[in-house]
Amino acid sequence: MEANARWVALTAVAPVAWGTNYFVTHAFLPADHPLYGAALRALPAGLVLLALCRRRSHGAWWWRSAVLGLLNVSVFFVLVYVASQLLPTSVASTVMAVSPLTMMLIAWPLVSERPRATHLAGAGTGLAGVCLMLLTGADGVSGPGVLASAAAVLVSSFGHVLTKRWSADIDVVASTAWQLTAGGLFLLPVAAAVEGPPPALSGPALLAFGYVSLIATALAFAAWFTGLRHLPAATVGLVGLLNPVTGVLLGTVVAAEVLTVQQLCGLVLVLAGVALGRPTRTRGTPATGPATPHGAAPSDRARPRERLR
Repeated sequence: MEANARWVALTAVAPVAWGTNYFVTHAFLPADHPLYGAALRALPAGLVLLALCRRRSHGAWWWRSAVLGLLNVSVFFVLVYVASQLLPTSVASTVMAVSPLTMMLIAWPLVSERPRATHLAGAGTGLAGVCLMLLTGADGVSGPGVLASAAAVLVSSFGHVLTKRWSADIDVVASTAWQLTAGGLFLLPVAAAVEGPPPALSGPALLAFGYVSLIATALAFAAWFTGLRHLPAATVGLVGLLNPVTGVLLGTVVAAEVLTVQQLCGLVLVLAGVALGRPTRTRGTPATGPATPHGAAPSDRARPRERLR
């Protein structure tokens, strides 16, 4: 159980970093270059991780990296940017908060992880808490913005579960590096064709891109995919509810926003939802080690790690 708690704590690094990313992007990065913004977020992060792991893609991972990079990086980053521009932050965050339920439903057929009743209860409790924290009756809700946010949920949930299915025998840092690099390379020519020359960046913008790329992307995705390796997808999805919580707390600390009683109650509900989805040890199963899809053969669990070149 202590090992599982450590994996949950490591996984939580990702949604906390993503929660800070909203503020940094809104405050310091150019608002009219979403494609370049996504590319400059993904590609440097991927190249840094490649330099650290020094492992090139090989075999089936050439096309797997392309598919996962397209889903988890290229399409997802752009959809999130569009949604954040068209919707109030409260509405966009609330739509994204349905991702735990989406991940549970997708993980069931793809990796044979049937959601437990506590996972479903945690997702419902956490979603209620996010709504209580963020829904403030904001006007001007955009239909295309809601569709973009919902599409981001579907794309990322499918991509993350697919990463869990394909990456059992691959080094997490290498897999993350290949996805980010592929996603960034997809975005660059599209950005050049659609947005023209790259934007001129000030000193604060360059520092902001450094933070977004290294912390909110390279570190965050490595932590997130490590969590998917060792924990059920339902648990990882619920940990992701810390993303909007971080946004609210950051606004309170940095922007001197007042944390209302309603928001405090919502925060308690979100944390309760995350706690409900924590992994538990069942009789006859080890307390440590990666989660194994139900029904996997012993030979699958004992298969040696795939060699990386």
